[in-house]
Amino acid sequence: MKIIACYSNKGGVGKTATSVNLAQSIAEAGHRVLLCDLDPQGASGFYFRVKPSKALKDEQFFKDVKRFTDAIRGSDYDNLDVLPANMSFRDFDIFLSRMKNSQSRLKKALKAGGTEYDIVVLDCPPNISTLSENVFRASDAIVVPVIPTTLSERTFEQLLHFFKEKKLVRKKILGFFSMAQGSKTLHGETMARMRKTHGKRLLDVTVPFATDVEKMGIHRAPVSTFARSSAAAKAYDALWRDVMDRL
Repeated sequence: MKIIACYSNKGGVGKTATSVNLAQSIAEAGHRVLLCDLDPQGASGFYFRVKPSKALKDEQFFKDVKRFTDAIRGSDYDNLDVLPANMSFRDFDIFLSRMKNSQSRLKKALKAGGTEYDIVVLDCPPNISTLSENVFRASDAIVVPVIPTTLSERTFEQLLHFFKEKKLVRKKILGFFSMAQGSKTLHGETMARMRKTHGKRLLDVTVPFATDVEKMGIHRAPVSTFARSSAAAKAYDALWRDVMDRL
């Protein structure tokens, strides 16, 4: 089992859209996928029309394998199941702080509850916390959407610095440009500068700013299911291939 986290320490960069479309693309390729929503807002579950389990809350996520597996929901798509979030997930940092070996708790929970899957995709909340440190240690790859703007570039560099400071494996970080607009000079200049600076830390994929991605909320479905020929759907398909190549 491989664990792929979709993470950014900045909100509004397309993290959940990436999680949903990445999971769907991998499942379409024939891999058994579990999309695990760690964000208490529960947007990934909303897109897949699944309701969260009220029984999975508090420390049970990390300690009770049966409740974990019972909370998993099937989606409308082959090979793809979802573990939707509920509002109790907002207190994960509190629960983790009380546990022994807190930095490895997430990995243990996923390994125990996700044995039936080839790939686990994590939709992560946008912060650096005890939970996110668990994500960093548990994941085989950390996919980071980066809008080509100054603030998004800054938060990507903060993430790299955090990994260096904590002596985490920086080669796990796989950034890509998200919500990019070719008509904007600033976007083009930022992408060129960041590719020169960060090299292999950035994938070749660029997901465009697209109405089809925004329409996911209306269709409550991944882009490829209602706009397969769109530039966004093709970009997400290329994204999973690049990520799997790195793995």
